[in-house]
Amino acid sequence: MDASQPLRVFLADDSAAIRQRVAVLLAGSEMAIVGEGETPAACIAGILGAQPDVVVLDAQLDGGTGLDVLRAVRGAAPGIAFIVFTNNAGPAYRKRYLAEGAVGFLDKSGEFDQLAGAVVRACRTH
Repeated sequence: MDASQPLRVFLADDSAAIRQRVAVLLAGSEMAIVGEGETPAACIAGILGAQPDVVVLDAQLDGGTGLDVLRAVRGAAPGIAFIVFTNNAGPAYRKRYLAEGAVGFLDKSGEFDQLAGAVVRACRTH
């Protein structure tokens, strides 16, 4: 990754309000939002087309799950890092997503302020 270029981030969440809030949060942190989607199919196509550095992924999408997206993209583009950012933050979800290759897992209800740092770390460590 070129340090002079902004981190390229894709937002995969079924809530337009959450996508907008995350975009505002990350836009001021040397990051560029390169795409967003709310269904698994739209997210997979958008991520593979945009080739972001990091995907901020909700566990529940419109018509499917973030796990569908994570599995499809990791198989086709293993260099893209995933941060799961969800209200479904129970231990079983956390364990499953991390086992499938997510590099971070945050709870929307209590860790919103940690998202920007997690995105930067994901890019550095992935």
